[in-house]
This record gives sequence, structure tokens and C-alpha cells, in this order.
Amino acid sequence: MKPQGKLSVKIASYALIAAGLILLVFPFVREHVHDREQQKLLNELEQSLSPVDPASSYSLQSEYVRLSELLDAGLERAGTEASPIAASEQSQEPMDDKTIAIIQIDKIDLKLPILEGATAKNMKVGAAHMTETAPLGEIGNAAVAAHRARTKGRMFNRLDEMEIGDRIDVRMRNSSVSYRVTDIKVVLPTDLSVLKSDGDKAVLTLITCDPLVNPTHRLIVHAEKIEDQG
Repeated sequence: MKPQGKLSVKIASYALIAAGLILLVFPFVREHVHDREQQKLLNELEQSLSPVDPASSYSLQSEYVRLSELLDAGLERAGTEASPIAASEQSQEPMDDKTIAIIQIDKIDLKLPILEGATAKNMKVGAAHMTETAPLGEIGNAAVAAHRARTKGRMFNRLDEMEIGDRIDVRMRNSSVSYRVTDIKVVLPTDLSVLKSDGDKAVLTLITCDPLVNPTHRLIVHAEKIEDQG
């Protein structure tokens, strides 16, 4: 056989071998591609079904911005009012229609009504529950804010005295819940991470100004629900 003919046979043999390999490998390649597409679809679906982190929602961000403005403006008024509300008058029992709960912290001799919605009107008379956060006592992060009045013992004035392990009691209309302080920190007013949820835990976050005079930051107290309430 001529050299040219031998070359043609070799080429044909190689082509057949290559074709055979392709036929063998192709099913595995196709499965791999399909698996990747399947996983991509699953990931997209899981993301669409997963609950959105409340701290990333636009409505909560807007509420937190308004709250920050109220805290900054309210401290000036709280420090200059001629007749500040006495600590003993900050909470009245039984709760009226506007009060959703009463927060009590024996460590700092605090007993304060919690009203729904961080508005200027609500924060003049007590603490305010941020509507876009979790309900009090339930799984998620329930945020409660109050002014840090300059009168000692008023509103969240003494919140900086809290320590890890301190107890916080919250009484709603039909139930009560207690929390244990787990974290205390000072952050910038724009730090939304303080509103993030922590898995399946029921968390209470208290928010006020810091420092007491000419505040530039926020004092944050995180507390987790004490599960064994019995």
C-alpha cells in the first residue's frame, strides 16, 4: 500500500476512535449540563420562596430613617421641656387602647408603655414598636425605640447601664414574655444590621441615642426570648 493510502487509513481510524469516544462521553456531558441547569432552577426557586430578610426591605429602611430623625430631634425637646413626664407616670395600668405592651426592666427601674409605630406622637409618651419588624414575643427581631431624655430615669435614659444577662419583661394584653440581654453595642445611625433576624430566635432590640449629649450614634441592646417561661 502506498504511503498516502496508509495515511488515509490512519486518519480514518483516528476519526472512528474519536467518534466513538464522543459517543461514549456525550451522555455524561449532557447529564452534567442538565444537572447544572436543574440546580440553577432549584436555586432560583428556593430564593423566591425564602423569606426576605426584614432588614433588607425598603419599607423597613424607610421606617428606620424616620426613626433616626425622630430620635435626633426628640432629644433636644426632651432636654428642654419645662414639665417632663415623671418616671412613675410613664406607664399606666391597665393599658389603654393605644398601648400594645408594657416594657419593664427592674435593673434600671424602667416601666414604660409601648405603642405601635415609631411616630413623633407615640414617642412623646413612651417607647415605640417599629411596625415593619417582628411582633413582640414572636420569632424574628422586634425593635422598640425610645428617646434618651436627659432627665435621669426617664424613657431610655439609663439604657447604657444594661449588662449582658439582664432581664427584660414585656407584658402584652393577653400574654407576657421575658428576654435575656445577649449583646450591647454602639453603632452608626445608618447601620441596619441591628434589625436583622437571627434564624428561628425571638429577639428584642432596644434602640436609643448615644451619647446622651450631642448624640452621633445609636445605643443598641439585643435580648433573646427566655423559652422556659414556666
